[in-house]
Amino acid sequence: MFPATPICNIKANLPQLLSALATNKVADKPMLLMALATVRAEVECFEPISEGRSRYNTSPSGHPFDLYDNRKDLGNKGAPDGERFKGRGFIQLTGRTNYATYGRRLPVPIDLVASPERAGDTTVAAHLLALFLADKELPIKKALLAGDTRLARLLVNGGSHGLDRFEDAYRRGSALIPG
Repeated sequence: MFPATPICNIKANLPQLLSALATNKVADKPMLLMALATVRAEVECFEPISEGRSRYNTSPSGHPFDLYDNRKDLGNKGAPDGERFKGRGFIQLTGRTNYATYGRRLPVPIDLVASPERAGDTTVAAHLLALFLADKELPIKKALLAGDTRLARLLVNGGSHGLDRFEDAYRRGSALIPG
């Protein structure tokens, strides 16, 4: 499922991911495949990461992540919210609202608004992915049952970024993981 990923990263991080999926009751085959394929699409290195600067989040003459600063759909309230609440983790949790909402829902709640860098801790990132998938479980499963991997990816990513890697990992996993 992860042909370009160092095996040591998988060995180090897969146990926390599997535990988080089980804790959040999204460990059946479709959701396990969804989680693993999402990791491949988002962070093929199989490690939680912090979002890098790009033309999608930083204007040509702006400060880092300035395009996120005033995004009301993310709950951001102006500078420096864009940089503070940039994407982190296995799914790139982004925005003040998501940090506040999901931080409260962790098995051991964390004030991610006060400590946003904690979203990149492996165990926290694994639970954030599991919680996010749990929130969208029914529509994800409907999309997967219909064979619509693009829609399943859209439900998590909001777009089709990494769709080729997602579909490849999902297909490989479906053949490897027993029902």
